[in-house]
Amino acid sequence: MLKSYIGGGDPDHIRIRGFDLVEDLLDKHDFVDVLCLAILGEFPDQKMRRLINNSLVTSIDHGLTPSALATRLTLHGAPESLQGAVAAGLLGAGSRFLGTVEVSARFMQEAMNALQGVSDPTDEQLRQLADAVVARSRAERRKIPGFGHPIHVDGDPRTARALRIAQEEGYFGRHFRFALQLSQALSADVGRPMPLNATGSKAAVLLDLGLSPEFGKALTLIGRVAGLVAHAFEERKRPIGQDIWNMAAAASEAGEP
Repeated sequence: MLKSYIGGGDPDHIRIRGFDLVEDLLDKHDFVDVLCLAILGEFPDQKMRRLINNSLVTSIDHGLTPSALATRLTLHGAPESLQGAVAAGLLGAGSRFLGTVEVSARFMQEAMNALQGVSDPTDEQLRQLADAVVARSRAERRKIPGFGHPIHVDGDPRTARALRIAQEEGYFGRHFRFALQLSQALSADVGRPMPLNATGSKAAVLLDLGLSPEFGKALTLIGRVAGLVAHAFEERKRPIGQDIWNMAAAASEAGEP
């Protein structure tokens, strides 16, 4: 027999993780509550709810990114397929865009293994670790994910807000502290500001909450769905898909094989 412990129903009830959808959840819990219940199997406390909500909102949109363009161009070719257009935008999530929270979180986890036996590392210990990680990454020619931004070159405003919320809610832990030290070490190494960006700050908060890197990617995808739907709706009202196609056609030519 096939079983799923997430949800199910009968003629009289619909249940999610054992809770009755109508009697226990509707009009009593918000979307973040039920999202955590479905994925994690439990409701978040107020502090976690605020941090997760901030992560979802941060992920909604960042302009005409590759994912937004994929959504718009797919809708231009298949205007009846909202789901196809949104899916096209999500399918591009990976190590460069949209999936970077998971990559950054895994990098931090790996780096922090060096202090696994230290319950409350000092700033000096974190600074030394950050210097060592930067030196090793340079020697291995390995990029450190979660730092720097092509637009917010002097500091990502989303990071400042994430830091404030984490401090207010008591979740400013070892990973966020390490990330800030890593930003300083990386900036000194490359000779220009390499601020902790939204990806890195979300990864740090995620780990300080005790959540998995995969859950961080999931939150980014869930948040971005709303933004991609917005791009699809705008594409129907004020289309730019044909203009994008025209620009690409004007700037390209057929090459010889």
